Formats: sequence, C-alpha cells, structure tokens
Amino acid sequence: MKTIFLLRHAKSSWDDTSRDDHDRPLNQRGERAAALVGRFLQQEGLIPDLILCSSAKRTRETLTLVQAVLGDDHPALIEPDLYLAAADVLFDRLRKVGEDAASVMLIGHNPGLEDLATTLIAPKATALEDKLAAKFPTGGLAVIRLPGTRWRDLKRRSGSLELFVVPRDLV
Repeated sequence: MKTIFLLRHAKSSWDDTSRDDHDRPLNQRGERAAALVGRFLQQEGLIPDLILCSSAKRTRETLTLVQAVLGDDHPALIEPDLYLAAADVLFDRLRKVGEDAASVMLIGHNPGLEDLATTLIAPKATALEDKLAAKFPTGGLAVIRLPGTRWRDLKRRSGSLELFVVPRDLV
C-alpha cells in the first residue's frame, strides 16, 4: 500500500496587491491553520516519508509550520513545477517518487489538488467523498490509500479516501 497526503496550502494574504501571486505569504489565520494541521498529523501518527512542496511562498510557509510539529527530519523537496500544477502534472510527479517512500505529502494549490484527489479515488459515494467534492478549502488535508507497492504503477480511480479534514474540524 502507498499513502498520499494532499495538503492545500493554508490561507494566504491578499494585503499587498502589488505582490506577485507566487510571493504571497500566509495570513495569521493561515499560520494558525497550518500549525493545527501539523499537530493533527502528529497526533494521528500520519507522518509522510517524503514531502513534495510547491515553490510558492504560501506553500513553503505551510510546510515550515507543519514541519515545526512533525520535525524536519523527513525529506522535503521544493519543486517549482508544482506551483499551480494541474492534476496530470501532479499525478505524473507521484509516479516518479522513489520506491523507498511508502507515503508522500504533496503541498500545493487548487484546482490541481482537488482534481488529483478525484482522479485517484475510486468513487464509493461516501459522506467523506461528498465533503471533499463540496470544497477543498485552504488548509484542507486529504489522505488517500492506494493499492500496490510501486509509485510508477499508480493508477487513476484506484485509491480509497481514508480521511478529509479542514482546519475548522480541528479547533
């Protein structure tokens, strides 16, 4: 089995409209949400073997706050190609993960993350899937389990949505 953690960056600031989108930081609400998600992951024992993170400032800040709780001894790669990446790009990247990692966290953006989640999940019409389909908000975390032992064999519509939480669930 493989496990994918899809974490949408926490809430970002729009205070400085002259700032490039790539360089927008988290706002205070986002900082609190990222720390909450980190604590939740730690408490539940949901620790990824590898973290892949978009190069955007808001995703890197989300990563920093999550790692502050989980510890930074887990490899984290900042990858410019993940910035605003479409689901197909994210899917292809996952298929290139080394086989030594049983679990991967992807910290990125919508709509790519939400589309990737629906691409990976074998639909079962569960309440959890309905919740994800309704909205994948900032700070949202989806945990998907996938059959198989090799990332290169990753298949669409093969996974099971094990968990979907949003920051307001954690307060």
